[in-house]
Amino acid sequence: MRVESVADRMEVNCEGCAGCCIDWRALLEESRGTGARGSMADDEARRDPVDADANFVPLTRDEIRTFLERGIGEALTPRFWHAADESEAVTIDGHEIAAVADRPVFFVGLRKPPKPVAPFGREAETWLPTCVFLDPTTLQCRIHGDDRFPDECGAYPAHNLALEQETECERVEAAFGGERLLEASVDGDPETLLLGSQALGGKLFCHPDPDRLEGTIERLAAGEPTREDRATCVAVAAASSPGTLAVSEHHREWARERLLGAQDETDEEATGEESADDAWVGPAIREWQRRYARADDEVPSAAVAVDVEEARGAPETPGWECLED
Repeated sequence: MRVESVADRMEVNCEGCAGCCIDWRALLEESRGTGARGSMADDEARRDPVDADANFVPLTRDEIRTFLERGIGEALTPRFWHAADESEAVTIDGHEIAAVADRPVFFVGLRKPPKPVAPFGREAETWLPTCVFLDPTTLQCRIHGDDRFPDECGAYPAHNLALEQETECERVEAAFGGERLLEASVDGDPETLLLGSQALGGKLFCHPDPDRLEGTIERLAAGEPTREDRATCVAVAAASSPGTLAVSEHHREWARERLLGAQDETDEEATGEESADDAWVGPAIREWQRRYARADDEVPSAAVAVDVEEARGAPETPGWECLED
C-alpha cells in the first residue's frame, strides 16, 4: 500500500511498520545500530547518547510548552550525550557529558513505555519500548494531525535524507524485507531542521545547574529516571530562550509545577487545567509499566490498549482502510 508519510511530502509505506516509533532491536539477534536520529553528530566526532533509545524524537521549546499547558508533561523525557572530548565535557555521576559553556546540553523527547506490539507482519505481539502516543493495535499515532503532533515526527524521514543519514524505513527494509521508503529525495532542507546555533535554546537546551543533575545522569543511563529527574530538565527546556543560554526562572518554576503538580503518582482523578483528552497519558504509562513488570512469558494482545489507553481517554486511530488507494 502506498500511503502519505507524516511529512506530507514523501511516499512511504507505514502500514504495519511504526519502525520510527518503536525500539525494535530486540527482534534481531544482533543490533544494527541506532543511526543519527536524535543524536549529536558532526564531521569530526559522534557523541553517543547516555540513554539507549534508538530513535529519539527531539521536541522544540514551544512544543514542550504546549505539552505542559495540556497537562501531559509526563510524556516527556530528556536525552544527554557523552562528550566527544574533554574540552566540551562536564563530569556528572562519573560520566563525561557534552556541554556548552560548562552547561550540559540535552534534548527533550517522548517516552517509550513497554507495549505489546507486532510490527513488520509478525503474528505474535512482543513487549517493546513504544512511543507513548502509538496505538499498539493499529500502529498509528494517536495525535497525528493535531497541534500536539511534533514537527520532528512530521518531517521524518525527510530530515534523515537531508542529512544523508540512513532512515528507519531503510533499516526495516534491510532487517525484515518489503518496501517502506517509496521516495528517497528531498527538495531543499526541511524548514524545521535546526542545526548548530539555530538549535540552541530552541531544540538543544543547556542546563544551568550541573550539580542538580547528580544522580539524574546515572538513572538515565540505567533507564530509570524519576519524575523529578524529568521535571528538572523539562523545566529548563521550557524556560529557555532560542539562540541564547538564557533561562527564565519564572517559566522554569511554572514548568516544574505543571509537570509535578499535574498528577500525583497514583491513578487518582487528575485535577487542574487538564482536558479529558489529555489526562490519560501519565496513568497509561504507569499501567503499561506495571503490566510489563508483572508479565510472565505470555504477552497480551495489542487490543489490551483499549483498556489501558482508550478507556482513560486516549483518542482512537482511524485504521488503514481509509488510506487505501
